[in-house]
Amino acid sequence: MIPFNKPCFTGDEEHIVVEAINNNKLSGDGPFSHKCHKWFEQELSAKKVLLTPSCTAALEMAALLIDIQPEDEVIMPSFTFVSSANAFVLRGAKIVFVDIEPQTMNINASLIEKAITDKTKAIVPVHYGGVGCNMDLIMNLAHKYNLFVIEDAAQGMTSTYKGKPLGTIGHIGAYSFHETKNYTSGGEGGLLIINDDRFIKRSLILREKGTNRTEFMEGKVDKYTWIDIGSSYLPTELQAAYLYAQLKKSQIILQKRLFLWETYHRELKILEKISMIELPLFPKNHEHNAHIFFIKLSSSNIRTEIIEYLKKHNIHTTTHYIPLHSSPAGKKYSHFNGTDTFTTRESLKILRLPMYFQLKEEEVLYITNIIKKYFLENNE
Repeated sequence: MIPFNKPCFTGDEEHIVVEAINNNKLSGDGPFSHKCHKWFEQELSAKKVLLTPSCTAALEMAALLIDIQPEDEVIMPSFTFVSSANAFVLRGAKIVFVDIEPQTMNINASLIEKAITDKTKAIVPVHYGGVGCNMDLIMNLAHKYNLFVIEDAAQGMTSTYKGKPLGTIGHIGAYSFHETKNYTSGGEGGLLIINDDRFIKRSLILREKGTNRTEFMEGKVDKYTWIDIGSSYLPTELQAAYLYAQLKKSQIILQKRLFLWETYHRELKILEKISMIELPLFPKNHEHNAHIFFIKLSSSNIRTEIIEYLKKHNIHTTTHYIPLHSSPAGKKYSHFNGTDTFTTRESLKILRLPMYFQLKEEEVLYITNIIKKYFLENNE
């Protein structure tokens, strides 16, 4: 059986996690957390980064940092994971969805301005599959209307937009280290990326349950106390150690995934040429991280048939998000601005193929051959 995903494992994680255990500091912000922070700050040229237990936690911190209030509006795509919306709904915001670009599955930045009202507080671009949104236009709109931009770059680590790492362009960014992502901190994990000096000091307080414990640990106060709202947003040292093992091999992981992605693309190109499938299409000046390899089928019925066909050949594939605006909670906490031309239609076409660090070239060739076989058998 070829699974859809295996959590990334390089071989170094075990002994580094044991080292973390032997440090007798497991509760977070220990030696390996600091090593991860230093690595990201250097790689991203970020003002401040903070590990979190999940990307969801990072997005919740972002909502707190920009002081989301009840009835504030936040603009984002409906084709995204629920955390993108939940983080702001928890603070009382109303989510405003706009349509996506069919080529990238990202928010259509040209539709955002029509959705802006006097209640709009922020724009949340979601970089689907590690492919950057049109950040130039989004940042211009943010400047024009005095809005915050929170980049949901959960899938975007090591991807860039015009040379800038995703997550470092807006006011705040967030990465995910869930086990399905290119890099994992042992199953769950995230990163808050702060690109605006205004949020640095308060982020340290929110992350420590609303206390000034960070200043206490640095010897700046003689005792720490509760001074703001907050929550428990620190990951354990075991998570940080697991992640650090992968950061040390980040380029090896990236290059392997890019090789597998290119192999898929090369082998399936023939099916696109005869209009059987659509392959991913990326804008110029974007470098992706091979987070996802998907194909688009002409209908959801064909997609269902191929999923079952591949399963019979021991290949596990999957679909992706059900658009949030069509969900029960989406109908309660959001509305769709404009026309849903592509969001629902394109979501019904996507089929995601296995993609993970341990996947072998021969397995990719087997998968692509089975897909070709399906179309050969059904088009004779």
